[in-house]
Amino acid sequence: MAEENNQNAAAGNPAAGQQDKPQLQFSVQRIYVKDISFEAPNSPAVFQQPFKPKVGLDLNTSSRQVGEGLYEVVIKVTAQVTHSEEGTTSFLAEIEQAGLFRIAGIEGAQLEHTLGAFCPNVLFPYARECIDNLVNRGGFPPLMLAPVNFEAIYAQKKKREAEQAQAQATQ
Repeated sequence: MAEENNQNAAAGNPAAGQQDKPQLQFSVQRIYVKDISFEAPNSPAVFQQPFKPKVGLDLNTSSRQVGEGLYEVVIKVTAQVTHSEEGTTSFLAEIEQAGLFRIAGIEGAQLEHTLGAFCPNVLFPYARECIDNLVNRGGFPPLMLAPVNFEAIYAQKKKREAEQAQAQATQ
């Protein structure tokens, strides 16, 4: 009976022939703050006027391999809030939220997509919470950042790169 099951497994189980392929592996090893900064250069004067914020947000991502199958992904979020009428800076909050990801069995464009879109999607809620906490501790109303579509940002980046490559090829 055991011999029959082994033959059925080899003949009828499509996964039996795929054992030579590397297993897809993705896991979060650690999420951490790499750098954090908060400045309120015009305090306490900024608290003596009505708070009419104008928010400027800058967002960047980067990644690098730090070991065999181990990648660090960093999203840098900079929120600069100015007084909408006077233009003076109310506060500047900046964070580099990072994560270590173990990734195996993913290569090429798929790996690049994972590092450029999927991993930042995992990290952003942590960065968002940290920015909100910093701003609140600075004495300002919470700054609830809207969710970010890193898939769309990644697609735009790839489109720009393709357009630049095509422009260089035609020169």
